[in-house]
Amino acid sequence: MFGRRRKDRGSNIEATDAASAGDLGAYDEPADEEYDEYATGSAADSGPYDIDEVDEETVTASRLDLGSVLVPLPAGGQIQVEMAPNGTPQNVHLVTQFGRITVSAYAAPKSPGQWREVAAELAETLRNDKAEVSIESGPWGRELHGRTANADLRFIGVDGFRWMIRCVVAAPSGNAGADSELVGIARSVISGTVIRRGSEPHPVRTPLPIVLPEALTRQLVAAQEQQQQAAAQQQQQAAAQQQQQPAPRTAPPEQPAQQTQQVPPARQTPPRRGESGSAMQQLGF
Repeated sequence: MFGRRRKDRGSNIEATDAASAGDLGAYDEPADEEYDEYATGSAADSGPYDIDEVDEETVTASRLDLGSVLVPLPAGGQIQVEMAPNGTPQNVHLVTQFGRITVSAYAAPKSPGQWREVAAELAETLRNDKAEVSIESGPWGRELHGRTANADLRFIGVDGFRWMIRCVVAAPSGNAGADSELVGIARSVISGTVIRRGSEPHPVRTPLPIVLPEALTRQLVAAQEQQQQAAAQQQQQAAAQQQQQPAPRTAPPEQPAQQTQQVPPARQTPPRRGESGSAMQQLGF
């Protein structure tokens, strides 16, 4: 299923990104010591893979195909789709019993090193948010571990040829350590991930577009319609309850001098707003 990594895989790709990302020059395979000094293990012999290194038909059938990235689904996991305000899919999360895993692909230069820069910026942002941050060794290099009182975050990055993967592991406090079950699942997902970069030019660090599979899109639309129907029913029920409220009672005619206080109608409880396309939609897969 998986082919051997080609040392000259940049030779058959047009240098279309040079204009959009600056003059990056020709791609040269760097020596091993030029890679991240945090790298451990034998990740280079596993994934993630370029789509041209594998049998596309096989990996498409066994992974969640999101257009630019194909990810294996953890056993018992669910899919959570996060939509941008314009209605396009922004992130797809893999939800497990231990926490959430999010794998995203970005455009990158032909030479490695983007993840190191991104990790440094993320570390600064986390520290500014008062999180405790540490840089740890992982199979693909440096991993960023951020800890707060309520949650743990781990960022795992992989530099590829003209792409970069960023995996975000989110878990309750104390559950995103290097030896945790969730991080083990996340590393397994990364190892089996396939990148479909394409030949289109994208500025460096631009997220590669996500395209939802047809079956998932149908589930998402059906869930949205169901939520909209539920919201409409709640509004109708609230309106009917308001109409059924008794009219304000007044004093009997034979007691004209008696002052009565009008009882205002019961305040209508606003219907609970249903999740829309811009909300997180959790679906079983």
